[in-house]
Formats: sequence, structure tokens, C-alpha cells
Amino acid sequence: MRADGHAPGQPDGQDAGELLRRCAQDVLDVAEGIRAVSARTGAALLDPGLTGSAPRRPRTTLAARWALLRALTGGQGLGSPAVTPPRGPARLPGRAGLPAWVAVTALRLRVAAVLAGHPGFARDPGMRRLTDALAPGRDPAAVRSLRALFQDPGAQRALSGLTPLMAELSAVRELLEGRAQGDGPGWALAPGPPDGQPSARHVPPPGARDGGEAAADAVGLTDQERQAIATEGSFLGFLRNIRALSTDGRILVQNVRGPDGVGRYVVQVPGTSPGRPRDDGPRDFADAWHDLFATDSPSTRSIRLALAEYGMPRGADLALIGHGEGGTALLNLARDPEFCRTYRVTHVITVGSPAAGRRTADPRTWVAAITDQHDMVPDPGGPDAGPDPDPHPNRYELHYPGPAGPDALRHTVRDYIEHLRSVVPQAREIVDDALTPYRGPVVRTRAYRLRDRAHPPEGHPFLTLPTASVPTATGAVDVPVRYYDSSAVHLCYLVDAGAAHALLPAGTRTVPGRTGGRTLAVLSLYEHRCSTIGPYTEVALSVPVADLWRPRPYDVAADLLRRADLRRTGRHVLSLAVSSEEARSVAREIWGQPATLGSAVADLMGRHLRFATMETGLVVAGRLGPGVRCPEADWVLYGRRDESTVRTLVRAHGAPRLHSGARVRLRLDTAAAEPMAGQLRRLGIDAARPLFVLHNPRFTAHRSAGAVLPR
Repeated sequence: MRADGHAPGQPDGQDAGELLRRCAQDVLDVAEGIRAVSARTGAALLDPGLTGSAPRRPRTTLAARWALLRALTGGQGLGSPAVTPPRGPARLPGRAGLPAWVAVTALRLRVAAVLAGHPGFARDPGMRRLTDALAPGRDPAAVRSLRALFQDPGAQRALSGLTPLMAELSAVRELLEGRAQGDGPGWALAPGPPDGQPSARHVPPPGARDGGEAAADAVGLTDQERQAIATEGSFLGFLRNIRALSTDGRILVQNVRGPDGVGRYVVQVPGTSPGRPRDDGPRDFADAWHDLFATDSPSTRSIRLALAEYGMPRGADLALIGHGEGGTALLNLARDPEFCRTYRVTHVITVGSPAAGRRTADPRTWVAAITDQHDMVPDPGGPDAGPDPDPHPNRYELHYPGPAGPDALRHTVRDYIEHLRSVVPQAREIVDDALTPYRGPVVRTRAYRLRDRAHPPEGHPFLTLPTASVPTATGAVDVPVRYYDSSAVHLCYLVDAGAAHALLPAGTRTVPGRTGGRTLAVLSLYEHRCSTIGPYTEVALSVPVADLWRPRPYDVAADLLRRADLRRTGRHVLSLAVSSEEARSVAREIWGQPATLGSAVADLMGRHLRFATMETGLVVAGRLGPGVRCPEADWVLYGRRDESTVRTLVRAHGAPRLHSGARVRLRLDTAAAEPMAGQLRRLGIDAARPLFVLHNPRFTAHRSAGAVLPR
């Protein structure tokens, strides 16, 4: 590094991330070139002309074939398999070869480029799993790790969130499968449209009916949602509608009477937020990458069906407004000449969507793309990055620096609404001026749920259960709250029953379940990577409590033999720290738990545990030893709201294991925040080893709404 802060050979004003991105693309091009050479060498080896000449010229023909075979399969050559396996995404060759090893190097460079500009992205679960797979020093070891990662169904959701790395992930996956891009059923990058941008073609498997799996069902809105839906057309009003629809696969179609009295139509499509479930079921990252470029995908086909059911007349003026992946789907529709012949697409406006350089089928369409530079989903360094070589007057693009904060990787539509109000109000004014024909009273509103019938609902069947909407300070929440991908560690300590009793709410009949003069205290650490209230971390201190009406000394142990919904005992939550405001509101208002806000860094999936909180000053680290499988860990949790006790039932589905706590250590900073730190010290946990540890590396769960008990 030079004294002026630039790397040697780095042009002034060019950041390291841009250089790494360019290097990664160059190395990836080299990998594709090597793959092409490998394919040609294999074709020459099996060429009928060469094999047919063996009887006539055995010495020269055998020597030539031997040279080709050594170049193709040798460790000093291409290192590829001699015979390509049958095509198909489920078949992996035994050896990846030089092309895959070079592609792994490109992926490492691309990861470094992303982290250079967004170091906070290193905490993302998908990024963490990817960097762990790339950690082995030798390329063959990294190839084996990546293969295992690509074959792990549980990793697909995490990898599909790595939009900035989608190109490299897809290319490496293809090379590991021994296929050129486009071989076999599934998806493939194809030559781009006339404007030079890449596109994708869908290659359905034999016998599949194209477009047969898309669906759009008209659904009603709740009373709370109807009150939140805008009755006048405006940019922020349409974005608030998108926010009200949340991320459960619904879109909104509205008929607006403009200032000139003409009826026009507005389609509003939300995106999927990182860490929240997809309504149409889990899809792997290849499908997500396909949707970025395909004008014909389950998303676009479902939107077409919704517009047809709404009864929109042919030739009607239509504005498309979307967030995230919803904006991407709408941009793809606007690129489809057939769709633009059916409707007159006048405006396409996206926030948080990768839109750079994309052309619409109708050159008169006005396109606006607004992104926060801290938002990783649009990925300004991705395949569409860079200025449009032929800028169009009907385009408005803004990539603004949002305010810095502890959560710099912003993508929610709530963030964009706030930024358009306070950070970039000029962008709101420009878009509102462009939307003048749509700024009038809303005549009709209809919501549709988009589905891809090729996939069951995510979490089916354990998490497909009836829900109800409950208002909170941060918005409506569906209960039971569902957790689709979580990890948990429960550290169980033997503590003095009198000390535990002193921490329970005063003036109640809540008493700790005890054996003699001792009871358990449970410190629970959670990493919720995907839930209906978003991703967050959680640390909770609780103690087992006896039946509120007939407390007995051994009730807690006996109750564990019963089903969770029939238990009279449970664990009372003494203190709780969560890392998101939405989770804090749910814990306090629905479950009656004394939640505070506090971020944490968690790694609870492997045997090496690490959980460090920022505000509470608590660090848990250690390595788990051998463990034994134990039954599913369903729980009953108690909290306190006003003068009543709140009972919450937690159902979990996973594979928990019981471990000795000898190697796990808890450290508490001297300046650790109350109330949790004080409670840990009063119980003596800060200086004790856990009696045992219950580890659940990956599980799904749902928490019911709190039932209020008159105690």
C-alpha cells in the first residue's frame, strides 16, 4: 500500500473493490476458456475419425490418443474426467478439473470485492457459509466443500440471498457439474437482446408444460391493511401499499382516475426481504439468477395472470412499481415486446432492484431506479454495472449514499420510504412529477397472491398452519410467528433456588421448580436466519417455574414427560435481548417478555460455538464434545404483561443433541449492561460452567400468541 492509500499499480481514484471485480471477471473468463479447451480435447479424443484409424495406423493413432488423454486427465494438464456423465443437474463427475479450480479462484476474488465495499456483509449467514467452504488452502479441498454446499438443501436459501455473487456462484456450479452453461434441463444464460444485455432462456425438462405452474389468486385484505392502503395516487403512497402487503407473495393492482379524468392502472409488487420466507417455497440460487434476466419466469407469468383476472382492457395505460425482486420482475415484463403490445407501459419505477442498463421494449416508457449504496441486493458492482453506453432521456437512476448506521445492509421498503422523505426528497419530487397522470383518486383496489405451483409452501407441512394478524408498534404481525431456519444453544446451570426466586416478578405466585434448594437457570442463544419477523439474534435468561395454581417441588421434571400443550410448568423469561426492533415489539407486546435491543455476532451451527453481544457485554465460546440425540425441544415460556402472566407455546422440529458443558465458557464484561448482566451475577452464572448444553444446529419452530392467565 502506498502512502496515498492506493495499492501498488492501482489507478488513482479507483477502489480496491472495482479492481477485484475486474480481476474476478478475467479469471472467470479464463476458467470458461479452459473448459472450452477441455471440451474440445474430449471431443477430439472420441472423434470417430481418430478412433477409426487405429486399425490402419496403430502406432501413431495410439500415441495421439494417449497424448490427448494425458492432456485431458493428467494432474499437470486439464484434470478433467475422460468421459462426461449423462447430462442433468443431479449428476456430478468425480473430478472437477482445472476449470473448476480456476473458477474457485474467481469466486474468492469476487467475495473479497464484495467485502471490501461492504465489510458488514461478512456476518450474513450465506456469506459465512460460503467463506467457510472457500477457506481450505488447496483448490481441490475448496471444490469438495463447494460441492457439499451446493448439494445441501438447507444452504439453498442462504445462497439465494447472495445476489452480488450470483454470477460467480452459478458459473462455479456449472463447472463443478462438468456442464457448459445451458447444458441439461433448468436454466441457461443465452445471448443478450439487441441492447447487448444478457438474458436467460428457460430450458424445461422433457414433458414439462411451459408456464403451467404459475398462478395468481385474488385475495382479500384485512381491515388493518385496508386502512393502510392509499386512496390517492402518489409515489410514497404506492410504496406504502407495497409495505402493507409485506412479503407473503401478494401484489396490488389499482385503478386510478387521473387529473384528466382518464382511468389508468398501477401494479405494485413487493420483493422478498433477506431473512424472510418465500411464499412459493424454497428455490435454489440458479432459479433466482434466472429471474434476474428472464422475461418469462414464474413471477412474470403470475403477474400476467393477475392482470388478466383483474379485467384490465387491452391498450390501457399501465405504471409498474416494485421493490427488490418485485421490481426485477416488473422490469422483465417491460422488456417483453408482447406484453408492451398488450398494455401501454408508461412508467416502471423500482427501489432496491438491479436495473442498471436495462432497456424496455417500448422506448417511450419512463424508467426510474432508486437504490441505496448500502443495499446489497441491487449490487451496483454486478453484471449490469456501469453507465449506459447509450443513455436514454426517459431514464432516471439514483444511487445515493444512505445514512450510516449499525445495520448498513439496508433493503426494506420501510428504509426507502424514510430515505425518500428525509435523505433524497428531490428523488421523490422527480418521480411524483413523472407520475402526474396517475395522481388522482383510487377507484378500485384488488390484491392477488402469486404462486409457483411447482413448489410447496416453505416449511410444509410443519409450518403450514392457520395464522392471525396482531397489531404491534412496528406493524401487523402474523401469529404464530414461524421460524424457518434457526440455530440454538441452551446453557443449563445449577443455581440457588432462593436467588432465582428473588428475580421472579414480585407479588405473583410464580415460584421456581426446585429439587432441594437448587434449580436450573437456562441461558438460551438463538440465531434466527429466516423468520416471519425477519432475521435476528436472541439471548434469553430463564428459570423453570412450577404450576401457577398447584406448585409442587418435582412438577417440572414430571411435566417434561407430557406434550408441551398439556404442561402446567414452563420457563419464565427473566431478561431478553434481541437484535431487531420488530422482534422487540413482538416479545414485549405479544409474549410479555422484558425485551431490550442489542445486536450480536452468532455462529451456532457447528461444534465451535461463538456468540458475542455488543450491548450486554456477554460472550459465549467453546467447543462441544461428543453428544447424544435427545427428543424434540418443545417449550412453554412465561412472561408478564401488566398484572397478568402470559403463556406462550413453542413447537420445534430439529435434531437437538445433549452435550457436556465442560468446554464452553461464558465471559461477562465488567461494564456489561443491565438487567441481564446483573441477573447473571446474582445467580453466579458469570463464574460457573454449564451443567450441560443442549445444541440444536438447525431447526424450524413456531411460537404461538401469548395466552393471558389471571395470575
